Amino acid sequence: MNIIEALEDPRFFKPLFRDPRTWKAWRVFLRALFALPIRAGADLELFRKSTGLESPPPSPARTAFAICGRRSGKSFISSLIAAYLAVFRDWRPYLAAGERGYIFIIATDLAQAAVIKRYISGIFAASPALRRMIALETKEELKLKNAVTIAVKTASFRAVRGYTVLAAVLEELAFWRSEESANPDKEIIRALQPALATVPESLLIGISTPYSKLGVLYEAYKANYGRAEGGALVWLAPSTVMNPTIDPAEVEKALKEDEAAARAEWLAEWRADLESFVSGEVLDAVIVPGRFELPKVQRVRYQAAIDPSGGRRDAFGLAIAHKDDGRGRVVLDVLRGKYPPFRPEAVVKEFADLLKAYEVREVESDKYGGEWVSEAFSKHGIKIVPAELTASEGYLELLPAFMSGTVELLDNKLLRGQFIGLERKVRPAGRDLVTHYAGGHDDIANAAALALLRAAKKAKAGYYIGFSQKDGTAIFGIDEGSGFDSPEAWQRKSKL
Repeated sequence: MNIIEALEDPRFFKPLFRDPRTWKAWRVFLRALFALPIRAGADLELFRKSTGLESPPPSPARTAFAICGRRSGKSFISSLIAAYLAVFRDWRPYLAAGERGYIFIIATDLAQAAVIKRYISGIFAASPALRRMIALETKEELKLKNAVTIAVKTASFRAVRGYTVLAAVLEELAFWRSEESANPDKEIIRALQPALATVPESLLIGISTPYSKLGVLYEAYKANYGRAEGGALVWLAPSTVMNPTIDPAEVEKALKEDEAAARAEWLAEWRADLESFVSGEVLDAVIVPGRFELPKVQRVRYQAAIDPSGGRRDAFGLAIAHKDDGRGRVVLDVLRGKYPPFRPEAVVKEFADLLKAYEVREVESDKYGGEWVSEAFSKHGIKIVPAELTASEGYLELLPAFMSGTVELLDNKLLRGQFIGLERKVRPAGRDLVTHYAGGHDDIANAAALALLRAAKKAKAGYYIGFSQKDGTAIFGIDEGSGFDSPEAWQRKSKL
């Protein structure tokens, strides 16, 4: 039974569709995906407009990408495809005795994974025939009696290794991000491909709203859209085409509020106003391999910055840096991040002790820290000064140092991931905006950026003591590069 027949059969998927007309566009997509006949007329015209191809593919796709706007039914279709492949394909020729094959639906995060799991459970619950096939249902899996398991996973390359993979549906692929990896989408697909290659009829399909012109989804679109010989089927269509029940007035309202975002979310157009803040290649050039933290060095003046947190959602970041005038480098010496849950008072004391060990008594704080930060650190003899720049302004000011290689970063995977995860939004009027992606973090990246900038600006300020040639009296003043932050510090070092 092919997937269209299963959709029209009251024993299986037909009860799921109250008004089949609203799913007409998805039916054409499924016909193209599985190389089923597409009728001449409106269906064929929709196929041509959505794929850029003149003729439907002669054989089922092994790799496909459906790029559609929000509320177009993507998650339900993902679940339906997984259910069909699990039930109506005979995978036994590719499984050894006792072996279980897996169909993965990989979601952006736990919340999205939970949505997909509810769809899958609902599909099987709606059909007595499908319900009888369930051997065991858990929070993340549906184990079937035919040795096939539908498993919902979050976007991590570690989560998909070690399985016999029959098919993988990649949900909202354009939004996969990870602070552990520069390219999580590529790493996950790289982990899946060997397992999929051993199964002749396997399928890899990405279903997503478009976003920035980066990553696997955009690369697949550029390489395959409108190209019959490309090797992958690419389908691109706006929300109102895939789901005609959407009110056009809602789309028009979104376009007026934020045209760039709405054109991506509703019209399935790639965002032209977003780009990556800094590439992995640029960052790798300024990261010192194997350097995880530097000890304090005498006669070096350190600067520090924090990105505070109350201990609920975000991390509490601390960075210490200094300027090496001899080499013309600004060096990141220390990077710490405390992750929730934690007691803010305990973190403040720990950070204050560390700052004192590096003889830092004044620390720059992100503007959004709040009054409690100053009060908490002042109890430990540390003065907090508000940052002159916002996080976005700090990143933009630091970027030339990255590009010229005049900074040295610690070998910290999370810091690298946060810097690479920053997005630069191009604004026609005014300065560009740099911020983390939706759901991401930049706690330690912000602290590091502020500390590096502070070290670059403050490195040459210091006190000195001298003697008047006229009468021999002591004179205090500013010494470019002395490294002493007070006359008392000079006296203490000089044992005067």
